[in-house]
Amino acid sequence: MSGDLKILHRALRYMSGAAAATFFTEVRVIGGEGVPKDGPIIVTATHHNMMLDPVILSYAFPYSRILHYWSKASLFVNPIVSYVLYSSGNIPVDRKSKDRRVLLGGTLEALSKGYAVALFPEGTSYTEPRIMQIKDGAAWAALEYAKMRQESPEKNLQPLSVVPAAIVYTNKTKYRSNVVVEFGRPITMDSYMDQFTSEADGAPRSAVKRLSRAIESSLVGATVNGPDWDTLYTARMARDILWEGDKSINLDEFVPISQTLVDLFSTPNPTPNFKSMKRCLLEYYSLLQSTHLTNSVLSNLPLPRTLDPNTPTPLPSRLLTVLILIRDTFAMLLRLPFFIFPLIMYFPVYFMGRVGARLVEDEEETQAQNKLVFGLLSMLIMYPTAFFFLWAMFMYTRVGAVLAAGTLWLFARYHDSMINDNYEHAKRLLATWRVIMGVWAPKKWDFPLAALAPYTTPVFPKESEFISKPSTKSASATSTQDQDSPKPPPPVLPPTPDLGLAEPPVQTRPKRRPPSRRIMRHVLRARVEAVKALAEFFEELRAQSAQSRGRGGMRVKASVHLARLYGGVEAVAAPKTEGEGNGEGEGEGEGEGWREAGEVIAFLTKRGAKIPQMRHVQVEGEWAALSSDAESDALSPR
Repeated sequence: MSGDLKILHRALRYMSGAAAATFFTEVRVIGGEGVPKDGPIIVTATHHNMMLDPVILSYAFPYSRILHYWSKASLFVNPIVSYVLYSSGNIPVDRKSKDRRVLLGGTLEALSKGYAVALFPEGTSYTEPRIMQIKDGAAWAALEYAKMRQESPEKNLQPLSVVPAAIVYTNKTKYRSNVVVEFGRPITMDSYMDQFTSEADGAPRSAVKRLSRAIESSLVGATVNGPDWDTLYTARMARDILWEGDKSINLDEFVPISQTLVDLFSTPNPTPNFKSMKRCLLEYYSLLQSTHLTNSVLSNLPLPRTLDPNTPTPLPSRLLTVLILIRDTFAMLLRLPFFIFPLIMYFPVYFMGRVGARLVEDEEETQAQNKLVFGLLSMLIMYPTAFFFLWAMFMYTRVGAVLAAGTLWLFARYHDSMINDNYEHAKRLLATWRVIMGVWAPKKWDFPLAALAPYTTPVFPKESEFISKPSTKSASATSTQDQDSPKPPPPVLPPTPDLGLAEPPVQTRPKRRPPSRRIMRHVLRARVEAVKALAEFFEELRAQSAQSRGRGGMRVKASVHLARLYGGVEAVAAPKTEGEGNGEGEGEGEGEGWREAGEVIAFLTKRGAKIPQMRHVQVEGEWAALSSDAESDALSPR
């Protein structure tokens, strides 16, 4: 049957992969060498960016293996629709059945053929500061297949493993950002089968919970997780200051660097200025969020200083900003002839992408999807039109068709190779214009501090109604509680949300973007204060670490998986229920981790962090109070 070739899946994977490669600068794959090249596997992936997650997962999956995703069984009733779904790599899930073997029949059949099945165990796409839930559907499917293999040795079924896949976006809504896809160590079923096949009351459910916790542990260890949005935003802002450029962090270490900063700022009051430092970073982060600027763009302008401790830079002035504007404008004009045609051709794609994002401004996990879908639809109109136009120029000959197709392919490659540099220069030029408007404007036009308050408070994404709370530690807490209370009878079926078929509704809200001329001085002032506060924080951290060196060093909080590598773990692990063993990946979330403060600073510095030092951070009074009558003071030597 031609559908077995998954023709539609291959075509969709190629098209969506090409679109993803255009939207993102790089998709970095880590741990792909450990993924089984053949045989049945269940891939359990994080799900924080809607439709882009299966696109990225299929595009980046090692050995180009075809991934089979769950779909409602009712969709397979029509023969034509059924062919389309099977050919595109979907398998049916009968949600109405009360028999797990029937419920997971399509999954078990696919696994028995040696296929790779991909699931999203979080159950829905959402935006939260950490992984909120791991449902049991993947664990049920894996253990039911292992049990079927054990009960039917005559079928010679191959052993199955679960492969965790963490998809981390450096900025999941931003065009030309990066993606890190990390595959964890495959989890085999051997250590779970005795308990899953046991006739003891609740034993199968306990085995499923153990496997779900192992999956969760692997995913948590390969993603960035914070206790709240304030801590996560503080860590993001600190990372953007310590690594000025968007491309200055090695993507292989993006997750451990980000998690180290989150852990550091999760430590209760490690220094006396911790609260004020956190407030300064959050204010700067929020002002950038409100103005759609980035620290990377501002850092590329000599305003008010770069963060290289050995390179002091002058304070901004009207004359300086004019010179920067002239320089960047000429640089753009010199590049424009080489990029003007791709810019015109791709303008509908860029425009429609922005339109798509504005439709879901209140939902981060949907913005990139809309940008990609709207842009892809525009490309599906643009490229065929351009092809037939070029083919007409070649008189509709066969050779002309080949030449037209080849020209468009070269054109697409040329656009993709040129877009990064030109996009950065365009953002820099726009930022320069906005800075000069803010610096030149009379001070009386600035927002007063009372009116600035809405723009100095970060906007948090709304909670999804489809996620379960409390947090990720609930699994081990539930396990401990179950030992002291009667256990309910195991459910016949895993809960419906386990299937990951529901999506949160779309909500919108007005965009917050104040006029640049009224807020730019506040942005530049906040940047200087954030750098100064971060410099004070690290100097105090160094001092306290040196003082406590004789007593074993100053300790800061650390995620358990990082503490096992660079520090230590304290506290007794949660006791196990009867029959539990040490399955692969278990126990990672138990205990409390710590690292020495000096080791954390060395860790960040070794990986390229430019930690500012107070002796180089020279805040020159109220420079942000410049008005149109104060230019001579701004240009005078200091």
